[in-house]
Amino acid sequence: MSLRYLTAGESHGPALVAILEGMPAGLLLPSEVIDHELARRQQGYGSGARMKIESDSAEILSGVMAGVTTGAPLAFMIQNRDHVKWQDKAIAPFTVPRPGHADLTAAIKYGYTDLRPSLERASARETAARVAVGAVCKHFLQQFRITVGGYVASLGEVEAEIADIAFDGRIATAETNEVRCPAQSSVDAFTEKIRATMQARDTLGGIIEILVQGLPVGLGSHVQWDRRIETRLSAAIMSVQAMKGVEIGDGFANTRLPGTQAQDQIYLEGEEIVRKTHRAGGVEGGITNGGPLILRAAMKPIATTLTPQHSVDLATGQETDTQYERSDFCPVPRAVPILEAVVAYVLADALLEKLGGDQLAVMQERFERLPKARLSDIQLANEAQTWWRT
Repeated sequence: MSLRYLTAGESHGPALVAILEGMPAGLLLPSEVIDHELARRQQGYGSGARMKIESDSAEILSGVMAGVTTGAPLAFMIQNRDHVKWQDKAIAPFTVPRPGHADLTAAIKYGYTDLRPSLERASARETAARVAVGAVCKHFLQQFRITVGGYVASLGEVEAEIADIAFDGRIATAETNEVRCPAQSSVDAFTEKIRATMQARDTLGGIIEILVQGLPVGLGSHVQWDRRIETRLSAAIMSVQAMKGVEIGDGFANTRLPGTQAQDQIYLEGEEIVRKTHRAGGVEGGITNGGPLILRAAMKPIATTLTPQHSVDLATGQETDTQYERSDFCPVPRAVPILEAVVAYVLADALLEKLGGDQLAVMQERFERLPKARLSDIQLANEAQTWWRT
């Protein structure tokens, strides 16, 4: 059993749709679970005008009966309320590509005669469908006491002071303010940085951290490159629009340390095998180690800016400036639930791979029997072995 999903729809088309296949039967799934995450995606200081128009809600079209998943594919539809302004209207040609967007590359690849098909599908509006999928996956993981949360760690050169904040407090605090910052002492600095960017008619990027707690040992594998859990997580994060870097644990900081200081050393507490640091980010050798999973994603300043940028009018062949398309000034706080969604999907898929089963209740029983990082769960022969006998 494994999960897979597809999304479809354009930024100003009638709707976004998503299909999620592989979710087991028996999961109680109120529509509020999805709508809550969609609402979170629309919240955050620095958002553009569209957030005043849209009020997203997902209609579950299949895979749920009497409020419970059946094991059949789940289908969702999210209406684009702004579509009525575009339907049956003659749209002015879009011929000047924005640097950093898919306008030019997609037009060359697909042979478009106008740039709008490029931007309509490449738009981050598509992520609403992925948030719907991820909401189900987060809800599924919660049935195993696995939680996925996130927050903004930095905006531009302004860094939040989060080193001394306990993991359990970061997510809750971040949801209390509109910049999704886990450090109350840094909220004002974040807000002012966004405000200054808006006044400068520019855009702002930052770093988002995703924190997952409650994962078992053993998700992923070291035996093939594409089964490593960090491979799958990194690909998911980098699939999100404007993400340009990913780090697991203290990945980049560890490059400045000697090997003896870069590892999470192993200790014994009773029969529990523990680590007192989290430099590896909860992953060793492509496999989750039972500790908190910590991921960091670098989100660039998005390409659509109020201040024009130099480009070329592809219709006339003349150098010119870009034309503004409605967008965010700083989408970083809004991107937090999007990254939570794609991470939750990967982990739900890995958990299904680990446990097997078509019914939630069966999987929960198997989860409780998974081996832990305890001496009693590790059976070493402690004998000399002839591994390659000729």
